[in-house]
Amino acid sequence: MNTDCLFCKILAGQIPANRVYEDELCIAFPDINPQAPTHLLIIPKEHLTSMAKALADHEPLLGHLMGTAADLARSNKLDKGYRVVVNTAEDGGQTVHHLHLHLLGGRQMKWPPG
Repeated sequence: MNTDCLFCKILAGQIPANRVYEDELCIAFPDINPQAPTHLLIIPKEHLTSMAKALADHEPLLGHLMGTAADLARSNKLDKGYRVVVNTAEDGGQTVHHLHLHLLGGRQMKWPPG
């Protein structure tokens, strides 16, 4: 845990979040600034600053996060489609330096996204 990290504070219960999913590896909760009718953040319990810091050892965790996103999409009835986004570093739009996935759905997504 990183004591300066917003998401680590949420994981520790120091900052409240409406956890819509939790297991031994991750939690999910609604984004406070939603960009779609469904906008969930999926964060690992392990503090990993970004995708750029992920190593081969993290492959099981990364696969689990993607599988969790797919399960949450099904449970939120995003049958018409959805987007999973991982912002990485400053130019990638990452503002919280704890790896996290955005699950967005419930509307037509545009391209290019940024």
